[in-house]
Amino acid sequence: MGKLKLVDLSHPFGDKAPLWPYFEDVKIERVHYHAKSGVLSQKVTTVMHCTTHADSPGHVIEGEAYTHEIPLEKYYGTGVVVDIPKGKWEEITAEDLENATPKIQEGDIVIIHTGWHRHWGDSQKYFAHSPGLSRDGAEWLVKKKVKAVGVDQQALDHPLNTAIADHGPGPLLPSILEEYKKEKGREAKEDFPEWEPAHRLLLGNGIMGWENVGGDIEQVVGKRVTISGFPIRWYMGDGSIVRLVAFIDEDEINNVPERIYPYGTS
Repeated sequence: MGKLKLVDLSHPFGDKAPLWPYFEDVKIERVHYHAKSGVLSQKVTTVMHCTTHADSPGHVIEGEAYTHEIPLEKYYGTGVVVDIPKGKWEEITAEDLENATPKIQEGDIVIIHTGWHRHWGDSQKYFAHSPGLSRDGAEWLVKKKVKAVGVDQQALDHPLNTAIADHGPGPLLPSILEEYKKEKGREAKEDFPEWEPAHRLLLGNGIMGWENVGGDIEQVVGKRVTISGFPIRWYMGDGSIVRLVAFIDEDEINNVPERIYPYGTS
């Protein structure tokens, strides 16, 4: 048995971090810097739904729990990193989850690796062309009574079930709807009629969700691990940037080199 290895499943955060299409840019200012004051102090202006982060139920469901009301146990526990490769606009279905290995068990934290984290960056490919959970996939996770779910794409939901398409305050990207119709011969809303069903099903049933999972996730794909991804202690918070980490015996780790990459990949 080897030593305990900590594997970072987080994308980096910083100035000009990739953002969902309607968020204001991250701003980082130096209040003090060494030439001026002999110390470095920075002021950060950001939304919390940026880089790898946790959503709180109050983010999408009025009257539901805010960050400070969620027990820390919800953000920590044993679970699995399942490999469900998906391409442009494909759905993660109940059948995919049922057949995934290691087997998903009641009470697990489930991290879903589609491979889309490799495209993380300031691009429509990452935010608007990604795969995502289907309604029946989210229903399966609720029925299975998992503790938390993390996805390596832009949101718990498929992008065409979000405001990127014709839902809520959308469409944020009308050209994506035109592109979908040209490729599929149907309106996107015919295939994706609901606004964020996976968010509402998971968070509404006490299942925590992490979005934009990435980092060195490929080192733990197909493994049973311990997961930790704590939010800041934000009163009335709607979500929080997290440092998502997997704990695993280093003898069990996949032989994949650690990746240090800037914003914008392939």
